[in-house]
Amino acid sequence: MTGSLSLPELQDRIAILRDNIRQLVEQAAAQSGAADEDLAADRLAAQTAELEKLEAERDALQKKLGLS
Repeated sequence: MTGSLSLPELQDRIAILRDNIRQLVEQAAAQSGAADEDLAADRLAAQTAELEKLEAERDALQKKLGLS
């Protein structure tokens, strides 16, 4: 999915995902009810998985470029 992104693009997407996760955590804290909690947990899991994937891709690209 993201194999052709440059390092700056990866870093931007990582920053966006981190902000999304922060916002989801804040929203989850403000909501109540099992359905809301399940939805928030699903969204957090999806965003966290995408973040981990992008971080791994960024780390591999940095290593390839000799930046880390």
